[in-house]
Amino acid sequence: MSPPALPEDAENDRLGNRYRIEALAKGLSVLALFDETTTVLRLREISDRTGIPMPTAFRVVATLEESGYVERVADGGIQPGVAVLTLGSAALRGSSIVQLSDQPLRHLAEQTGETVNLGVLRNDEVLYLVRLRNSDLVTANVQVGSTLPAPYTSMGKLLLSYLEPDDLHARLAGHVFRDDAGPNAVHSTKELERRLRDIREAGYALQDQELAPGLRSIAVPVFGREETPVAAINIAVGTSRHDVDDLRGSILDRLRQTAEDVSTRLRAVGPA
Repeated sequence: MSPPALPEDAENDRLGNRYRIEALAKGLSVLALFDETTTVLRLREISDRTGIPMPTAFRVVATLEESGYVERVADGGIQPGVAVLTLGSAALRGSSIVQLSDQPLRHLAEQTGETVNLGVLRNDEVLYLVRLRNSDLVTANVQVGSTLPAPYTSMGKLLLSYLEPDDLHARLAGHVFRDDAGPNAVHSTKELERRLRDIREAGYALQDQELAPGLRSIAVPVFGREETPVAAINIAVGTSRHDVDDLRGSILDRLRQTAEDVSTRLRAVGPA
């Protein structure tokens, strides 16, 4: 008698388990530990955070080190190696939205003479996919691949504002509101939600010295074929160069034109 047919999802799960390479999964779990705030870890920390026993963690790290994906620092700590950076840069350069937005974003940067960014939401952070920096902008060391807390950035607030309530609450469940952010930063989820409602209604988001003193930005959404944005574009300026009214005027107009251009390009190549 033949065994009963498995539902498609169950069959996919079974096949996935069959072809799973456990050592590779462990190596990827180690690499996933590193981010903007966690740049160096000790072997014991890697073992504790991944649940991989120390002897196995030692072998996994040794293999990654031999391949250039991690390297040891002077005190014996472990940090991402050059090979990881190369992979990350290649992935970002190969992203369709990065390729399709390149010309419109460069045109916007030339038009305004200001810093132009494109980012996507990753959990409760904004991941920077494109950054065309005006050398006059004084801010943190943000570059392609950097992440910043979404509640303090114009792109982050904009993308959060389009989320369904359950999704928003899930993303913010573990968020810790910083005391060292800019003077106008939000300090509670309720305060943030009030701002997000206004942002969704307006269709753009302002950041006025919320991320850091002396920095303003304004962001608009980029859409594919869905009603939820796939990314956001912003222009970041110094407070000495532009006030809030400047951002809401011609800068916002140019920003919206650029976002529509990028959105049209995305729709033309297929679902997003």
